[in-house]
Parts: sequence; C-alpha cells; structure tokens
Amino acid sequence: MADPTPVIDDLRAESDELDLLVAELSPEEWALATPAPGWTVAHQIAHLAWTDHSSVLAVTDQAAFAREVESALTAPGDFVDRGAEDGAGKPPAELLADWRAGREALEAALRAAPEGARFPWYGPPMSTASMATARLMETWAHGLDIADALGVPRTAPGDRLRHITRLGIRTRDFAFGVHGLTPPFEEFRVELTSPAGEMWTYGPQDATDRVTGPALDFCLLVTQRAHRADLALHTEGSDADRWLDIAQAFAGPPGTGRTAKGATP
Repeated sequence: MADPTPVIDDLRAESDELDLLVAELSPEEWALATPAPGWTVAHQIAHLAWTDHSSVLAVTDQAAFAREVESALTAPGDFVDRGAEDGAGKPPAELLADWRAGREALEAALRAAPEGARFPWYGPPMSTASMATARLMETWAHGLDIADALGVPRTAPGDRLRHITRLGIRTRDFAFGVHGLTPPFEEFRVELTSPAGEMWTYGPQDATDRVTGPALDFCLLVTQRAHRADLALHTEGSDADRWLDIAQAFAGPPGTGRTAKGATP
C-alpha cells in the first residue's frame, strides 16, 4: 500500500506557495475577476477553504459529511458556487485565516488516518493518498486562476505534477460516467514528458489507445484550465480521442472547460 506521506508533503508545499501569492493582496486585488465566471480571487480561496472543511469532515466525521452531501443534493447545480460565495463575503483577513486553519486541520487528519482507510466523497470514495492528491490538484488549479487574475506566473510545479497526472488517469472512467457514456474496457497507454524532461508512463505498452504529450498540458486538460486545442497532446484511438474531450480530475457534474484561445466567446 502506497505511503501517503509524500503527497501530503507536496500538498503542504503547494498550499504554502499559493499562500505566499495571496498573503499580502490588497482588498482590490482580492476582488479581481478570475477566469472562472463570477469568481473573484476571494471566491477561489473561499472554495479551497470550503472544500478543505468538507474533506476534514469526510476524514474525521463521516456522519456529518453525509449531512453535507444531503444538503448538496438539494441544490446539485449550485452548492459549490454557494460555498464559495459565502466565504468570499468575509473580510480578506478572516477568509485567509479560515483557509489556513482548515488546511492545517486537514493535513493533521490525513497524517493521523489509519492505514487502509477510505473516505466518502462527492465522487467515488478515496484513500488517504487520493484525498491528499485531490486537494493538491484543486490547490494547483485554483492557484492558476488566481495567478491569471493577478497577471503573475506561477512557480514551476516540477514533480508535484506527477500526482495530478495519476489522478487524471485514474478518473478516466468517472469522466465517461458523468457524461452518460460507458467507459472503455481496455486501459490506455499514457506517455507524458515531465517538466524535468523525464518520461512518465502509465498503462500497457501495447495498448491500442494512447495519449502522449507534456505532463503539464495533460494536467491543464484534466483540471480544465486550458482548452484541448491549445495543448500539445496527441491521441491514437477513438476512445482516447473522446476522453480528451471530456476528461476531468475533479468530482461533480461535467465541467464546462475553457474556451480555446482565439475562439469567439
């Protein structure tokens, strides 16, 4: 069984880097619009804080988490936006403190989780490592939105992207399912070039369907932070081609994705 410590450590590092980006923002900067329609920088951090809170409940109080899910089912189309809106209405200092406290609580809960534990979620149940990976993925993705709003580059993520690539591959069947499609029976071969130039490979070498390209582009695709047309990803096989049109590494209903550069909104 995989040791979750490395991904928990990487989650902390990713969160700390994003914290440095937002810690000294002015009230005007917190109110800047991000690429997510209707979401400001404050909404992005509020969403991370809200999801950390839900994650802590899933790990430590599954009855309370079940009540959260029941509440979400009463408004399945807007419960995520509602959680972000509630947090974004707080003063920036309070919101920042809430996010910091929540992620510290989640880190402690994940490190204390018993070996082999599995936790409920809005999608399939997750192991400790999977929960940490999902939080790292969201922290990285929402951090990109914040950096876009501020007009600053993000620090190169390096090998931390490996966790997100694995999550993107493991959620292949989930992506087909939320679109009402039957997942392919056969595994795909995925070959990705890491930021350091290494080759990360997944799936059978002789698979008919294949995906190749930069790991960064794959992560941008599965987090729906870039349109497929703007990425250097290539496929062989109709099922792999279909997957890249619908891939999502996050739980919930199908995302709308981003508009291709140069396309008419």
